[in-house]
Amino acid sequence: HFGRTVFALCNYPALLTSGILRLEELQDTLIEDYPADVRREHRVFTELIDSYPGLLDRLTNGEEEDVIHMRELMGKGASGARGDDTKTLKSAVLEWLVPRGQVVIPPLSRNIKSDRGFNHEVTGALLCPAGLDWSNAETKQNLKSGETAVCGDQWPMFLYAGYVYDSDDPWKGLLRSEILIFGFKHVFTSPSSVEREPKATRSGNAHLHGMKSVTKGSLAYIATQVRFSLSSSSVFLRTDTVTDPENFYHSILDLLEDPEESQEVVDLMTWWTRRIFPNSSCSQRSISTNSALAKIREKRAALRELGPSSTT
Repeated sequence: HFGRTVFALCNYPALLTSGILRLEELQDTLIEDYPADVRREHRVFTELIDSYPGLLDRLTNGEEEDVIHMRELMGKGASGARGDDTKTLKSAVLEWLVPRGQVVIPPLSRNIKSDRGFNHEVTGALLCPAGLDWSNAETKQNLKSGETAVCGDQWPMFLYAGYVYDSDDPWKGLLRSEILIFGFKHVFTSPSSVEREPKATRSGNAHLHGMKSVTKGSLAYIATQVRFSLSSSSVFLRTDTVTDPENFYHSILDLLEDPEESQEVVDLMTWWTRRIFPNSSCSQRSISTNSALAKIREKRAALRELGPSSTT
């Protein structure tokens, strides 16, 4: 669950080893003195340690053989969860490519991915980098042949609501597409929740792990998984230079963790939590106009303005 919601694409044994060594270094230096990528890695390490009480003690004081085994187990657990999601999304995503009741033409195989990616009209349009015109025959051919290489930080159209990109306002609709919502529900609240309004599902990953809000890491993770499911690549490799998933994942996290983009990010994460966990986001909802609660809040605010003595 940690890999899905906080940081997915990393080498867990290496993360734990370097994190413990860095704790010793930080006795004499500040984390702010390290490069941005090291600071992020250490933040992930700290969150991982905080998520599992007693883990740090076992890593620092346990027998070397047990520590190595523990690191390997955590790495296998994260890799296994990602593999399960990759496997189930491979077929599930085919149901989300066109509006319900319509069919994908030509049809796509559920088990073989070679006809996806830029080899198919529908998946190609969704994967086409924002700013390029998929309807242009030359652009389409160059993407299909690989002459136009697509780096991970060239974000695809499927990230945008309605699959529409506004070059004058690149934040507009970003990470709010229907296919992302479907992918998120499929992984975190249960596959069946995709087809209906969200409610408490005891079998979902979110419920099992007490997840009540959408995290930046979980959003970047789902975007990466959906992107791979649309591609023609058959095996998910973190270091694949063609699909470039690691760069893609990090580029989204970079945006979501950028302090200068904080207002847009807060709005985005609130929007997502309301869509996925509507029952847990009541505190973030606006109060109904003219309701009793609204009147109480108004009166309290007016009294506060008059001074401390008026509120007693």
